[in-house]
Order: sequence, then C-alpha cells, then structure tokens
Amino acid sequence: MKILVCISHVPDTTSKINFTDNNTQFDTNGVQFVINPNDEFGLTRAMWFKEKQSATVEVVTVGGAEVEPTLRKALAIGADSAIRVDAPALDGYAVAQELAAVVKNGGYDLVIAGRESIDYNGGMVPGMVAAMTGSSFVNTCISLEIEGSNATAVREIDGGKETVTATLPLIIGGQKGLVEESDLRIPNMRGIMMARKKPLTVAPSAATATETKTVSFEKPAPKGDVKLVAADNLDQLIDLLHNEAKAI
Repeated sequence: MKILVCISHVPDTTSKINFTDNNTQFDTNGVQFVINPNDEFGLTRAMWFKEKQSATVEVVTVGGAEVEPTLRKALAIGADSAIRVDAPALDGYAVAQELAAVVKNGGYDLVIAGRESIDYNGGMVPGMVAAMTGSSFVNTCISLEIEGSNATAVREIDGGKETVTATLPLIIGGQKGLVEESDLRIPNMRGIMMARKKPLTVAPSAATATETKTVSFEKPAPKGDVKLVAADNLDQLIDLLHNEAKAI
C-alpha cells in the first residue's frame, strides 16, 4: 500500500502573532512552525500502516524552502520520502490544485490529510482534492482500518459517530481519534540522522489559480476590564448584568 500524507506548515499555537505592512502580511519573525496537529495524527496512523502492513509513506506540503524543516521532522518520525511543491500556499483552492496534481501522478492507494489546518481553519482542502481526483472521501475521520483494497472508517458527526466503508483509492480528512495524543511520536536522534539521507523532492508548481486574496489581518479585540463582586452581594451582580453587561 502506498500512502501520501499531506502536511501543513503552521505556527505553533504558543507563538506571539504579529502583522506587518499595514496588517497585510503575517510576520514570521520569532515564530516557531510545526506540523499541523490534525496532520500529525494522520502521519502517526500512516506509520502504523507502515509497521503493520508494510506500507510506504510519503509526505507532501506546498510552500517555499522555509517549510523543509517541517518535512524533515516528518521524515524523522518515519516517513520514507517527502515532496515539496515549490509554490506559495496562497489559498485553499490553490493548495488543493497543487496536491491534486501530486496525487494524480503518484499512484497512491490512500491519501491522509488533516480535516483542517490550525492557522486558517478552512477545512476545505481534503474534500477539494478528492473532487479533483475523483477519489472516495471520508471527512472528520477518527478511525481507519484497511484490509486489501477495502477500508472501514469511522467519522465524527453531530451527536455521534458514523461507520462507513469504501474502496481504495481513498482520501480522508483526519483528526484526533485516528490515534490518541499519547501515541504521537517525537523524533529521536536516530530518526533525525536518518532523515538527512531520505529523499526530499522539490516538484514544480502546477501553475494553479487562486480564487481569494488576503486583504488584511486583524487581532481579536483586547479583553475589557474585570469587575469583582463580593460573593454575598447578589443585588449588585444582578444590577451589573442587567444594566451594564446587558446580559439579562
């Protein structure tokens, strides 16, 4: 089985976020980038298929040379090879087109992507790649088993879970549940050294089109002042909630 894991290069959630050029550009200075958490769950599940079913695992991302350390981390975790599509990740549609070109040319049985990235939270790329390649698609996937050319997946739905079956080739939008957080892997020294020798191919852009552009960024409004009310002063609390907060 040949597996492709789509990796997003995203800012660590603990990083301090700033913007430049009149709030039109994201300031990357001092920002630590990591593998998108939803993609990390998918990568770990792919490693399980590699170890249990002798699958080969390739990882791919779209971006400039700055994303290569993230790909190298995926290689250190255990992926066999990596592809960097040499194109800016301008919007979800453009990224989906670039990934679809890789999928069409790769002969993959299974494509694992995160259901969304934690930077833009668009949640659109896996479904668009499936549509562009004519593949079966399961989103919000929290469990996946493969037997031969048949897949059984469990997906999260409103108020419960749904079990579905599909035939390969298959694309999934994965999330926590594919593996537990305790199962996520940290690269060890041996993995880091081996990653330096694994192939990282730079693929040309598929000359994709973009449908959107970023006009400006805006940080959330700062939190207002807090008023403390004594635990035994219920009348004051009700008055503040009614007349000032307009909450009741």
